Amino acid sequence: MAKYHLLKHLHTVNKHRFFVFVNCCRCGIPWRGFVHDLSKYSPTEFLISARNYSGKRSPIANERIEENGYSKAFIHHTRKNRHHYEYWVDVTLGDIILSPMPYKFALECCCDMISASKVYNGKNFTRDMPLAFQQRVKDRSMMHSATKEFIQEVLTRYRDSGFKNIKKKYTKALYKEIIAKHPVTEVIPVYSKENKLEQKEFQFQPKK
Repeated sequence: MAKYHLLKHLHTVNKHRFFVFVNCCRCGIPWRGFVHDLSKYSPTEFLISARNYSGKRSPIANERIEENGYSKAFIHHTRKNRHHYEYWVDVTLGDIILSPMPYKFALECCCDMISASKVYNGKNFTRDMPLAFQQRVKDRSMMHSATKEFIQEVLTRYRDSGFKNIKKKYTKALYKEIIAKHPVTEVIPVYSKENKLEQKEFQFQPKK
C-alpha cells in the first residue's frame, strides 16, 4: 500500500504559497499571490502529490517516474492555473498553437519560480537559481517567445538586484515593450509539417 505524506506535503504547499504571496506583494500583484495554487488542495492534486512526496523535488517529477511520464496531477494543475505556460497552449488541427501569457500571470510565474527555488534549495538558495533553472528548460518548453523573453529578463533583474527592479511600474512597461515585438500567436507544426496541402489552414492572421 502506498504511503501518503499528508502533513509533510501540506507544509510544503503552505510554505511555497506563503513565499509566492510575499513575492507577489513585492512585485505589486498581491491578489495573484493570495489565490496562487489553490488547486493543490483539491483531492485530484493533493492526494497524488502526498503519495509522491519526497521533500527534495516536486512530487510531479516522482509521479512521472511511477506513471511512465504521465502526471494526472500536473494535467489538472496546469488546466486550473493560468500562471503556467501550458495553460496558454492549444492544439488546432494537429498543430500546436502558443499564446503569450498575460502580464499578471507571467509575473506570477516568475514569483512562483523564485519561491520554488527557495523551498527546494532551503539554506543553499541563491538569487541566481531561478534564472539558472529557466535557462535549463526554456529551449524544451512550448512557451511563446514573448513569455520566454519576459521571464528571462525579470529573473535576470532579480538575480542582479533582487526585487528592486521588478516592481510593477518597471515590469509592466517591460512587458508592453516585449509583447509588441512578437506575433500574436506562434505555431509549432506537427500535423501540417507532414501534410503540406493543408498548411494553408494554419496561416492565422492577427486581428486588425
